[in-house]
Amino acid sequence: MINKILVRDLKLASPQLSVGMLTADLMSLGTELELIENAGVKLVHFDVMDGCFCPMMTVGPPVIKAVKTSMLKDVHLMIENPLVKLEACVAAGADMITLHVESDRYIHRALQVLGQMTNVNGSERGILRGIALNPGTPVDVVAPLLDEVEMVLLLAVNPGWGGQNFIPYITKKLALLKKVIAAANKDILIGLDGGVTRDNITDIAGLEPDIIVTGSAVFDGKTPAENARFMLEAVSKTIA
Repeated sequence: MINKILVRDLKLASPQLSVGMLTADLMSLGTELELIENAGVKLVHFDVMDGCFCPMMTVGPPVIKAVKTSMLKDVHLMIENPLVKLEACVAAGADMITLHVESDRYIHRALQVLGQMTNVNGSERGILRGIALNPGTPVDVVAPLLDEVEMVLLLAVNPGWGGQNFIPYITKKLALLKKVIAAANKDILIGLDGGVTRDNITDIAGLEPDIIVTGSAVFDGKTPAENARFMLEAVSKTIA
């Protein structure tokens, strides 16, 4: 069940920060997440990688379930054959699940199945479905999927390698995506993920995405709360 109210609320409050938890101090994860939540962050981002779709292996449903927070759990599946993992991610408490268009030949089917699942945090909340595109994937591929998604996430780096810079071409790709969505007359969220730093957050927010995913810019091992407030303030200035 899709919660259109959640989509509307995220749209009205955009751009929103979704903060990746992988770069947090995992030995103190609860404390780290509490710090950014108290700073005003509304979404926590889980990068789930299987070592097959992309080089790294990271966390899975047990970690998603273990995190206790009132922030929305934004789960990004960078895995092959995501359909068989959806039930476990939903049971772990995911509020948003994003699948890669490149990850499965039957990605449309996976999105349909996800649309029938119930959010364990409350049936009225629904599960927001996203589709993600790697930097080299053209935006046209989302057109047949727009009836089955509430968000399109553009990756501004190639998944699985740390320390990459935001790819400049993604700004043009974002403009093309907006045209595709507008032509379909759909109210769909747009997200940007990868290479987001304290230095470029203002420029990225100025591109007017609805959701901006960031990680090490907040969890730098020093001052996550201060960093979160800095990023939130930078974003808020673009909509003031």
